[in-house]
Amino acid sequence: MDRLAGKVALVTGGAAGIGEADCRLMAKEGAKVVITTGHRVDEGRKVAEDIKREGGEATFIKLDVKNEEDWKSAVAETVKKYGKLNILVNNAAISEYRTIEETSLADWERTMAVNATGVFLGTKHAIEVMKGNGEPCSIVNIASAEVWINDPEFFAYNAAKGAVKCLSSTAALHCARKGYNIRVNTVYPGYIRTPMTIKEAADAGMTEEEYFAPVIQNTPLGHVGEPDDIAYIVLYLASDESKFATGADFNVDGGITIP
Repeated sequence: MDRLAGKVALVTGGAAGIGEADCRLMAKEGAKVVITTGHRVDEGRKVAEDIKREGGEATFIKLDVKNEEDWKSAVAETVKKYGKLNILVNNAAISEYRTIEETSLADWERTMAVNATGVFLGTKHAIEVMKGNGEPCSIVNIASAEVWINDPEFFAYNAAKGAVKCLSSTAALHCARKGYNIRVNTVYPGYIRTPMTIKEAADAGMTEEEYFAPVIQNTPLGHVGEPDDIAYIVLYLASDESKFATGADFNVDGGITIP
């Protein structure tokens, strides 16, 4: 119960799905958790209250990941409240069920702003406060198995998550060469049952069962994942147990990306 004892974590998109699972698990393992979201404000506050009621330490901050001033404020507020930042999980994302021909410039810019620019801003401003705190720090960026399988129905989403892959490895190398005690790794979830994938089903005009049926058929383990399946690998990467891992890719996808 103390794998993250003494550490401070900030999680984007922490009000639901994978982000919520990350927050709850890290709090159970001793981290002080800052839960952020741009639009699920009531849900985010509830997650923080639940964690505190269960004996953990958490706070909620509204954060639009597309907005640099929001990032500066959220990081500064975290450091003011808890004295430091050790862990950042860039989890917030949106998806658009559209091919390249169906994707408008507005669709593209909206998806890239949240899924790629938001990760850039978070990583940049986290490094600024992490590099001088004298403690091991970890940035975990959530990409997607779509980076490897390239489903044409998620054109802009796939492109943005591909950017996250390159951003993460480049930032990891930068931090290592600078001598910062900051690791940057990337997690690639497969199909996980979350509010976002349920919305994808609705956008495609399908029931959940219809949407997930071909996914289950193509996943070697024969089922979709749950948010905790991702939270446990995030916990490992956030902890000092992964102190020799940086710039690495971690697939958690039921085997769907096996060649």
